[in-house]
Amino acid sequence: MKLNKAMLSTNFFAGDVVGGIGPYLAIYLLTGLHWSPGNIGLALAIGSLTTVALQTPAGAFIDSTRSKRLLLASCALLIGCATISILLFSQYPVVIYIAQIFMGVAVAFVGPCIAAITLGISGPEHFTVQMGANQAANHSGNVFAAILGAGLALWISAEGVFWLVAIMAVGMAISIGMVSGSAINHNAARGGLHHNPNDGDEPSTIGTIAADKRLLTLVLCVFMFHFANAAMLPLVGQKLSVNSNVNIGIAFAAACIVVAQFWMTIMSILCAARADMWGRKPLFLLAFFILPIRGMLFMWLEDPVALISVQSLDGIANGIFGVIILLIAADLTRGTGRFNLVQGALAAVVGIGSAASNLLAEEIVQFFGYSPAFITLAILAFIGGTMYLFLMPETLPAQLDEDDGAAPQQTG
Repeated sequence: MKLNKAMLSTNFFAGDVVGGIGPYLAIYLLTGLHWSPGNIGLALAIGSLTTVALQTPAGAFIDSTRSKRLLLASCALLIGCATISILLFSQYPVVIYIAQIFMGVAVAFVGPCIAAITLGISGPEHFTVQMGANQAANHSGNVFAAILGAGLALWISAEGVFWLVAIMAVGMAISIGMVSGSAINHNAARGGLHHNPNDGDEPSTIGTIAADKRLLTLVLCVFMFHFANAAMLPLVGQKLSVNSNVNIGIAFAAACIVVAQFWMTIMSILCAARADMWGRKPLFLLAFFILPIRGMLFMWLEDPVALISVQSLDGIANGIFGVIILLIAADLTRGTGRFNLVQGALAAVVGIGSAASNLLAEEIVQFFGYSPAFITLAILAFIGGTMYLFLMPETLPAQLDEDDGAAPQQTG
């Protein structure tokens, strides 16, 4: 299969745009604006909660719209504008909260829209390869942006990372404009029964999708994954910067991101090459049980170099998650026409888990310190991994009919 280069470029720029200034914002608010941990947790959570509110209807809208490229470009530019507004009006807390809300709105559409366009271009039979390549490009973009951001923070200004996100947003909007609209099969983009005609069968009812016990189990496990994982990077960034200035703190956070994103790139390539052979479950279990190890190491270690090195585990876990969760969603919705609705619902669960993680962790830090917060996150990760091990079956189709895209038999 020939990879779509415009989609790879879009994902390269999206790596920094979708993540935005989340890890940097916590450090900027703590050491630059002297916010309390509790208020930082609220600022980080408000965007996630906005995303949660819109994620599922966003997926349903993407299932129906044919203006996917315009929608994606608009969301990229909205994130860039919101990022700059935080920098220009940092003396007004309400502006920061409003900017987080706007970013939350845009993020609700970006991930599902990229996946939908990818599925519409590649079809289900080539989705694993293109999505794996997309994720590798995404993580490469994050590495590039993090290295550049660290240089900006150390040698120019910590505010440079805000401008960098805005520039990457413009690059993402230009890249998605280079994707040929005629190359997108909108029925295939929603996981329809047939991937040749654009006017295929009507999608299944939402009730039919919700009745799938595998999907309900997956929703719960995805929540636990991000409940345990989302706060770890912001916490380690704060831990590294607590006795330093904002520039050093941002540089440390950037170093953590570079290490993690390098491994995410490797794992994305691995998942693209092996997920259809090994299955989804072994890979996702590996990602899950890495999290408690990472949490315990963050608790014990104090040396900055050691803490940054531990971020390799984050890269392995999230690199697997970024690819596998979309493959599982495609497995469970193949032939239903509800791929974007389901991935939107899963992304909403990611937002709920992330918001809960940041709120809980920052409150624990404020009253008990960093070590109890990392222990709590490690325990949550172990519980979630155990749930996935015993409750979630393998979803890899037993066979794939590449001629008509008919729904395959399922294992497990």
